[in-house]
Amino acid sequence: MGKGGNSVTVTASEVDELRRKNGEMEKVMEEMKKEMLQLWRRTQVAEEAEERLCSQLAELEAESLDEARDYHSRIIFLVNELSRVSSSSSSSFSSDLASP
Repeated sequence: MGKGGNSVTVTASEVDELRRKNGEMEKVMEEMKKEMLQLWRRTQVAEEAEERLCSQLAELEAESLDEARDYHSRIIFLVNELSRVSSSSSSSFSSDLASP
């Protein structure tokens, strides 16, 4: 009892009801713990998958950059070849016109 002399009287049926509710709440809490653990595991799997995808994406980006550089180099080479062939053809054509 407290200093104020207040007392609380609880009947046996109220105690039983409180115990029943407490038991129900403990069951609910255990279910929530299980659900939380399952969610945590799913989160871990999702994070690992995200890391793998990011790694694969980085590899693909590097590969595509290398291919783009290769294509660019090839285009420059072909443009230079075309220019060289075109200028040698022009010189040959001009010299053919100049000769009788």
